[in-house]
Amino acid sequence: MKTIGLLGGMSWESSLEYYRIINEEVKLKLGGSHSAKCVMFSFDFHDVETLQHNGDWESLTKEMVTQAQNLKNAGAEFIVICTNTMHLMAPNIEQETGLKVLHIADVTGKSIKLKNLKKVALLGTKFTMEGDFYKAVLKDKHDIDVIIPNESDRQIVHDIIYNELVVGIINPESKLQYAKIIEKLASDGAEGVILGCTEIPLLIQQQDVSIPVFDTTEIHSKAAVSFALEA
Repeated sequence: MKTIGLLGGMSWESSLEYYRIINEEVKLKLGGSHSAKCVMFSFDFHDVETLQHNGDWESLTKEMVTQAQNLKNAGAEFIVICTNTMHLMAPNIEQETGLKVLHIADVTGKSIKLKNLKKVALLGTKFTMEGDFYKAVLKDKHDIDVIIPNESDRQIVHDIIYNELVVGIINPESKLQYAKIIEKLASDGAEGVILGCTEIPLLIQQQDVSIPVFDTTEIHSKAAVSFALEA
């Protein structure tokens, strides 16, 4: 079993889910008392959030690379970034550490292709929805078209993530807002929806909407175990 290097704390609410799912999946696959070999660095998300909203991606990149190198020094054999937005730094981490980053958009794209879908909606932070780093992987590697909410709906999605979900607030009204936005995207042609922020599955599940839901936290965690157990 390869040792998984987890870059977590962005937020700890979703990192907790990563740790749980990864260990449950190892137990499922290997049985008995097996659990995952992993090391984690957990960021103080307040610092990360401040730099994100200040647009200081250079400092964030430097910090992500530094902590990934520390994970390598601690025995990590590949890296799992426990958040969608910070995959913006995945190429930098691979280049500077020499370790593979198991890209969340890549493994999600594989999951979408298994359902033969060609056009999906993407929900996440504004950084994820509006940037190209995530959508480009889906389009270039998997030929999947991506649509995002309109500007006002993107702000709603973003604000609920940062004001509620990252601090563990699960608001029924916010669930209804998310579901309404997803159904609007479905009417615009989305055949499925990517929950492209690792906190969103805390709020939205498959039974809440009419189109297939792709829970990136679960997909990424299970892919990490599969990669760790490959010969």
